[in-house]
Amino acid sequence: MRAQDVIRKKRDGLSLSAQEIAAFVQAAAHGTWADYQLSAMLMAIFLKGMNAEESATLTRAMADSGKRLNLDDIPGVKVDKHSTGGVGDKTSMILAPLVAACGAIVPMMSGRGLGHTGGTLDKLESIPGFRVNLSEAEFRSCLKSVGIGMIGQTVDVAPADKKLYALRDVTSTVESIPLITASILSKKLAEGISGLVMDVKCGRGAFMKSRSDAAALARSIVRVGTDNGLRVQALITNMNAPLGNAIGNALEIIECIQTLQGHGPKDLEELSILLASKMVFMAQIAPDEAAAEIAVRKVLANGTALQKFREMVQAQGGDPAIVDHAKLLPHAPDRHEILAQSTGFIQELDAEELGIAGMLLGAGRQRAEDCVDHAVGLILKKKLGDAVQQGEPIIEIHHRAEKGLAEATSRIRHAIFIGDNPLSAEPLVWETIS
Repeated sequence: MRAQDVIRKKRDGLSLSAQEIAAFVQAAAHGTWADYQLSAMLMAIFLKGMNAEESATLTRAMADSGKRLNLDDIPGVKVDKHSTGGVGDKTSMILAPLVAACGAIVPMMSGRGLGHTGGTLDKLESIPGFRVNLSEAEFRSCLKSVGIGMIGQTVDVAPADKKLYALRDVTSTVESIPLITASILSKKLAEGISGLVMDVKCGRGAFMKSRSDAAALARSIVRVGTDNGLRVQALITNMNAPLGNAIGNALEIIECIQTLQGHGPKDLEELSILLASKMVFMAQIAPDEAAAEIAVRKVLANGTALQKFREMVQAQGGDPAIVDHAKLLPHAPDRHEILAQSTGFIQELDAEELGIAGMLLGAGRQRAEDCVDHAVGLILKKKLGDAVQQGEPIIEIHHRAEKGLAEATSRIRHAIFIGDNPLSAEPLVWETIS
């Protein structure tokens, strides 16, 4: 069928058939449509949307555009978690060992950071020797021996998504719920999992700024995932302020280890436990979520999850000694403190501004081809709602020879607001959608 006929049909707001959607996806995977035709189709979808059946079909076609892993030979139920991305969001490195320690298998295909949000792969690569580009055989070996594999998207997994994602980025068609849904779920279907917990971040530091947009995306992912045979649950979580205290790759790895040791930030620990509990329940290891939470808290308290983290690092080529010796991780040579300008209560810590500040220091990328400095970043000495005295440190900047320091400092100062009155605590989780 001709590209222009399919484009015209969607441009006019009509529903596409499975054959028309398959033609579009195969064209993206194999280059049989010109980029301008693929871009026109993306814009038509962006403007006219897709119904539930179209979204499910698009997701399935994108997953089928490459290889789907079959992990049936590995004993255990396979479950994963995906986040839409936020500032200080490092739960993947905590919950994967928690869930694996409870007996589930966690095949996790993650991404890199871009803009003000961090990426799981960049954080893992701050561990000396850690490899995220594993062969399928190596990935399977990790899942069999440890119960966890944390890798990047391979060339043969959902190749249509790679092409379409690159075009969406340069054609202003990123903010389309059907396209976001298909991009996320096509890779998850290709992983060979049976259950997915989706963390949809919402707030100033998130991709989705409004509760209504976040809820629409969460509902779409639950519906389309279910239509494609996955058990899916979505949480809408708060990203007005950073999660945890650390922003920056090696700094966040240190905080993950501290959390698995039982003395991490409370918000990070609680969200990790909540997400892990839902995964354990999905894996049919516990009869209900309450029992799953008891199991998760047990492996956290007795050190089993920390040992799983150590085993995962070693299995993927990293140095497991980092668990006991944080100095083995990259460290920035220089420090600069942001001090409180007045006495009062922290009423705002704008996550997006703080994420951009970290990026300017080198912890993230403005463009996909930018290099990352794994050592630099921010440490929050005070959290949202905390009391603070004038002259007291609020944020510690870890930098290298003042690279990006002036602009990052300006961003940080704009991110902080100190008021006279205590702040009412915001919930960590806004809503759960099943």
